Amino acid sequence: MKIGGEVGYRLLRWLKPGSDFKGGGELCLSYVPKIKRIVGDAGWAALRDKIILDFGCGMGVGSIEIAQHGAKRVIGVDIRPDVLDVARQAARRAGVSDTCKFVEAIDEPVDVIVSVDAFEHFEDPAAILRTMDRLLKDDGFVLVSFGPTWYHPRGGHLFSIFPWSHLMFSERAQIRWRSDFKHDGATRFSEAAGGLNMITIKRFLKLVEESLFELESFRAVPIGSLRWAHNRF
Repeated sequence: MKIGGEVGYRLLRWLKPGSDFKGGGELCLSYVPKIKRIVGDAGWAALRDKIILDFGCGMGVGSIEIAQHGAKRVIGVDIRPDVLDVARQAARRAGVSDTCKFVEAIDEPVDVIVSVDAFEHFEDPAAILRTMDRLLKDDGFVLVSFGPTWYHPRGGHLFSIFPWSHLMFSERAQIRWRSDFKHDGATRFSEAAGGLNMITIKRFLKLVEESLFELESFRAVPIGSLRWAHNRF
């Protein structure tokens, strides 16, 4: 049973008043350690001279890193025009605007698709997998790294005002609390800026199993301080 209604809303306001909330900004995170965690140094080196699609590129930090590493071409895709403008400016400053382009849609085959910290935000991740399959060359592959997932202590992202709080309060109460300081009219987690699809590790693995892809490797990375307690549950 979740805490909802007026009680849930008032409790959230008491725990984290909207006027004191500082979260919700776009993070500028490096792709390098996350990609290397999947494929190692040799796999990172193998991305050179490839046409790479960065699916859910955000502000383009990772796309620019891949371009600087020697990719033949990098195409960053995101549905937010304002974020893409920031990415284009960053590419110009980094001197890779000839190699790196940022668009809202693409319809050409690529060698590799990279998706970092985006899968928990896609409104329809199954449809995204179908799109990825359509855009990938026959000998291509996809590298995916994302989190925190829904059952992680911070899996609610900005809604996780304390560990697992997003699981304790109703969606309606949390959205109402958010509307005190975010005025985009969102009525569901999925409608909030960036989106939040509540994906779990189990659901992601099932989506891949039901897609046209074959899972070559998978690794769940436990929370550092709780690594000793990591298990299937």
